[in-house]
Amino acid sequence: MNQPTLAPFAENIWADPASADRLRQLGLTTFDAVFAFDAGRPLLKSNLSAFRSRLRIEQPPHKALYLKRYHRPPLRLQLGGWLRWGRRLSAADLDRVPAEPLAQAGIQTPKIIAFGSQWGTLFEKRSFLITEEIAGRSLEKHLPDCLTNLNPLQNPAPRRQFLCRLADWVAAIHRSGFCHRDLYLAHIFLTDDNQLVLIDLHRTFRPRLFKQRWRIKDLTQLYYSAPGRTISRTDRLRFYLRYAGRTKLSAADRRIIRKIKRKAWRIADHDLRHGRAVPFAQ
Repeated sequence: MNQPTLAPFAENIWADPASADRLRQLGLTTFDAVFAFDAGRPLLKSNLSAFRSRLRIEQPPHKALYLKRYHRPPLRLQLGGWLRWGRRLSAADLDRVPAEPLAQAGIQTPKIIAFGSQWGTLFEKRSFLITEEIAGRSLEKHLPDCLTNLNPLQNPAPRRQFLCRLADWVAAIHRSGFCHRDLYLAHIFLTDDNQLVLIDLHRTFRPRLFKQRWRIKDLTQLYYSAPGRTISRTDRLRFYLRYAGRTKLSAADRRIIRKIKRKAWRIADHDLRHGRAVPFAQ
């Protein structure tokens, strides 16, 4: 599903014309209004940077909206975005720009309702992005029943089909040239109508160099976040073979898998030192 075509809505703000009335009802018609808006539920995370804020906005009978705001992001983040994309992009743009080419590759992402950027002479002053709620849950919070039902008498076909579908989906992301760089199960949603959706695109980019390195990073994050009590070694092997388009492992595949496991344990060592659970080892 392609993203809606956004049109000028107000100074430095673009919006989906079909959602313009919703924005007016909420009073989100100027940059100052967007950054003063506080009639939503703050979504707090312990590692959320001070220059970022996130709100969930309820507006029945419509789907909820998510407002991400960025106020004077650090120069290192801005310069990093310029280097990755070869052009000046705001912090909100980093989450917005990959959405349409990913949609063209068959990868669904959250529907963008509006965005805006304000610039100084050279660097970003502030920016924002509004997306629509996804009717579903992340795979971190809820794996499909075909994966969680470990009854040995269960028909294995739905389990294998889902793993193959997930592998094809990840392979499509990488074939499109993109790497997510944060591909944990928390950032993959399964909708109520059984569609996969990729969220939090702000680190997503198309690497020009070391493509294999970034793909292995994505695969490691997915491997790490898949719970060991539910996803077996056989499941992981089946996933990789489907992703790689193989019927059996080559020597190169075995080297890649060893790299994935080493990287996963390095992440685990860090998390264990900080008292956090290690999903794949549970």
